[in-house]
Amino acid sequence: MKLLEGKTALITGATRGIGKGIALKFAAEGANIAFTGRGANEEMLAALEATRQEVEALGVKCIAYASDAANFAQTEETVKKVKEDFGSIDILVNNAGITKDGLMLRMTEEQWDTVINANLKSAFNFIHACLPIMMRQRGGSIINMSSVVGVHGNAGQANYAASKAGMIALAQSVALEMGPKGIRVNTIAPGFIETAMTEALPDEVRNEWKKKIPLRRAGQTEDVANTALYLASDLSSYVTGQVIQVDGGMNM
Repeated sequence: MKLLEGKTALITGATRGIGKGIALKFAAEGANIAFTGRGANEEMLAALEATRQEVEALGVKCIAYASDAANFAQTEETVKKVKEDFGSIDILVNNAGITKDGLMLRMTEEQWDTVINANLKSAFNFIHACLPIMMRQRGGSIINMSSVVGVHGNAGQANYAASKAGMIALAQSVALEMGPKGIRVNTIAPGFIETAMTEALPDEVRNEWKKKIPLRRAGQTEDVANTALYLASDLSSYVTGQVIQVDGGMNM
């Protein structure tokens, strides 16, 4: 039997990168997949549909929802629709997120607010909407996608680091509240992962990053997806409130 057979996973921001990798990994392990992405234009809608088809090809039910994760009312409606469409929500992965980097002295209020809302408020929105469903089910696994930047900070990313640190504290607090209800909440903090975002960096920057990593390579989306699979499945049934850094040892 596959590790997630018969379960429904809701993944935010899954049209590309780590989110998409997690959706594909979960589907390969038997989970039905509900995922969100912003559908503000034709390109984004096309990305939603392309991912949906790719996931569905693995033999599971998959529905894409165009939704702004930072919008509280939209999130409530989206989660309600997912519950109607799938009957349950067993796993929630809060992966939606953006960057708007800048040094603190030059950072604008818009840069700060946009990143905090997209990264941290979105996680609050989805946890708030999913908890009543999981409580009625007497179980569930919630995974917040943070970053090593949220653990250690990073110059030029005060807004991003604050949002990702907030996701860790949010997960740990909810883990304490919801443990008696059988709901587990954990955080993954990826390091330097090969995605479209990191591929856009100059080669010299990428090479300098790799020199700092004991395993001497960048991580792959599958490295993160494998960790998410562990936390989503019953293999981690006694694990909650934890932060797992998937970083090749760069921050030991």
